[in-house]
Amino acid sequence: MSVLVTGGAGYIGSHVVRLLQERGEDVVVVDDLSNGKPERVGNAVLETFDLSDADATVKLGALMLKHEVDAVIHFAALKQIGESMERPLWYYKANVEGMRHLIGAMQDAGVKTMVFSSSAGTYGQPDVDMITEKTPCQPINPYGQTKLIGEWMLDNAARFGMNSIKLRYFNVAGAGAPELRDTAMMNLVPIVYNRLLAGQDVVINGDDYPTPDGTCVRDYVHVVDLAEAHLVALDRLRGIRSGTAEPLAQTVFNAGNGIGYSVREVIDAISPVIGRTLDPVVGPRREGDPPRLVADASAITEVLGWKASRTLEDMVRSACPPELLAGHRGEKDGDVEQ
Repeated sequence: MSVLVTGGAGYIGSHVVRLLQERGEDVVVVDDLSNGKPERVGNAVLETFDLSDADATVKLGALMLKHEVDAVIHFAALKQIGESMERPLWYYKANVEGMRHLIGAMQDAGVKTMVFSSSAGTYGQPDVDMITEKTPCQPINPYGQTKLIGEWMLDNAARFGMNSIKLRYFNVAGAGAPELRDTAMMNLVPIVYNRLLAGQDVVINGDDYPTPDGTCVRDYVHVVDLAEAHLVALDRLRGIRSGTAEPLAQTVFNAGNGIGYSVREVIDAISPVIGRTLDPVVGPRREGDPPRLVADASAITEVLGWKASRTLEDMVRSACPPELLAGHRGEKDGDVEQ
């Protein structure tokens, strides 16, 4: 038996692939390599195509049967908020059509277990201090809308026996190994580091939000913590299928730290890692950015037994390119050691 990981050559997906391989699982990866890197998947089978392609259902179904896939972990999706505002139909094609093809292939191949990479973007701009799974979903951008539709599709797939867990996670940072670092420049931490590498100013997109320091507040979770959450969810679903675990009363879980950090606080946390103070430039807001998204992650702890354990310092230090680390060869004496 094997696990199919869509988007498994990407940032989060590759961490899950590695954890699966470390515990002896056979892994099949499907990735169009638009952001993924083939060297990240190790000895996993890698098939390169887009889930939204017209023939994807047939390809996926054949792949599942050939490799005796018993479960799917689904990451493959477009995920930039601003881009989704500019190209909404493209996002619907990639994320919704991709999910439709994947579920169809699973139904054809008799695969009935999926862990779905959902998003806090499903919530929109809730006027609450902490977001629970019962917070109404009112997404404010096409990206969040497509993720919520994906959840609905899985709920409907339960009609043919699909068991699924949807993990709504917030902002992801850090790296489990240098070669798995996030290089796509879609999230705050790699964006900051890439601008520093290029000798450019660090930019804050808006400092007039209704938050303590005027910058957006987010819940940051270490990518290794998040990867472990996917394996915990997978194991629970397999237990339900085999009859060794009780069915779930809820299938949607926030996967976060439960701590809110502002954009400015994250940038400030990077300063000691690189050994110098950063003075960011303030730019205009990004359309579709909510002021605050922080998870109440108590349900996933109570039901699945998962809890994030790594700190913001762990995240920014593990994500730092070696050449930026204070204490790297060529830095001045007295800088912080690696």
